[in-house]
Amino acid sequence: MDKIQALPSRYPRLSPLSFVAWLTVAAVVIVSIGQVGPSFSQLADGVPGMMKLIDRMMPPNTDSEFLSRIGLRILETMQIALAGAAIGIVLSLPIGWLAAKGVSPVGRFSYFFKAFISFLRTVPDLVWALLFVVTVGLGAVAGTLTIIVDTIGFCGRFFAEAIESSEKDPQEALSAIGANKVSVLVGAILPDAAPPMINTSLFALEKAVRSSVVLGLVGAGGIGQELKAAFDLFQYANASMIIIVIFIIVLVMEYLTDQLRSRFQ
Repeated sequence: MDKIQALPSRYPRLSPLSFVAWLTVAAVVIVSIGQVGPSFSQLADGVPGMMKLIDRMMPPNTDSEFLSRIGLRILETMQIALAGAAIGIVLSLPIGWLAAKGVSPVGRFSYFFKAFISFLRTVPDLVWALLFVVTVGLGAVAGTLTIIVDTIGFCGRFFAEAIESSEKDPQEALSAIGANKVSVLVGAILPDAAPPMINTSLFALEKAVRSSVVLGLVGAGGIGQELKAAFDLFQYANASMIIIVIFIIVLVMEYLTDQLRSRFQ
């Protein structure tokens, strides 16, 4: 009679060290929530203020002169997002290739490029925007430079991962007949890594649109400048209209990128 095998446990057993580590993490989370998280009384006290603000924001300003002004700002915002994302995606390809472990033409020095990508991704968008505003002045150029840097930090990481996980056999076959690193990249790596890289690029475009909206809060051009001015001057009807327009733009961009993404899957 065969021995009845014990069913595998649903959860793996934790070692004493792992248990202590998880317990410490849970304690830190609970303490953080208690110290900086909102209390029910604070939320309840804030509801009347929020309702008053919403009441002052209604109805949105539909004046034709105002709409034409924010229309120009929206156009500038889209230009910042498209230009910054396009340049950033193009620059991310060689940087991601140089950062890809085992594939990079610079060998072990790929860690420097990976660290560079991590640095770009670590610094928040608004900090980059402030740096570029100080460097090149107020306006759309600072916003475009910010989107470029942010896109390289986002796409560079995922491009490197896609290149690292690409099929090895075609690469080895091309290398065996004397192909150089660039030929292997173009002939074997990119055709295999293209689908995830295209998806990453489309996500980067969505991210660029959202980021470009808020860059104007620090003077980096776009519709964010109008939104900040509306709140600073207590023009809440203007602010509500700008928020509605931003919401529509984000929805349209998500729909378009979803349609493009489905074609490449």
